[in-house]
Amino acid sequence: MDLIDANQRLLAAAERLYYPRGIHAVGMDEVRAEAGVSLKRLYQLYPSKEHLVAAYLDARDERWRARLRTHVERHAVDPGERLLAVFDWLGLWFAEPGFRGCAFVNAFGEIGGDAPLVLAVVQRHKVLFREYLLDLARAYPTPDPEALADELLLLAEGAMSAAAVLPEPRPDVAARARRAASALLAAASVG
Repeated sequence: MDLIDANQRLLAAAERLYYPRGIHAVGMDEVRAEAGVSLKRLYQLYPSKEHLVAAYLDARDERWRARLRTHVERHAVDPGERLLAVFDWLGLWFAEPGFRGCAFVNAFGEIGGDAPLVLAVVQRHKVLFREYLLDLARAYPTPDPEALADELLLLAEGAMSAAAVLPEPRPDVAARARRAASALLAAASVG
């Protein structure tokens, strides 16, 4: 097995194990066994659990943002509808089997303050999500796209947390967040 294949197997195994169960609950040997990779190869690629967790989150970030971007591009043309499509996508994500909230917030809650590599990936994910919202907000007729992006980011992040912990149906959380986003757009519009 070459390094590329071993790396893909390890990242897939980390995703299958860390997201549903948590980082502390899963040891490196369990990830290695799930991936079918030797211990030597695991530590050749990832010298510590922190390195593996950061890589797993980095890969998840790329997939998560790509899925969001694809949904928005396929389902909306109008700048306002593109911003609201973010919340539609969140509703689809919240309804997926095995949804456990934001993997980045979960990781930070478990180990972020004690793991600088993980903290850097978590912060980068949130910055890139905000930048995506800002790109969408710049196409919307508002005098302050920065403020609009910040407000929508807070609304989306709150919806992710609420969907993870509240007992009510998760798509309802996204629908309410979408209504709040629509009100923000109306208040921010100059046209």
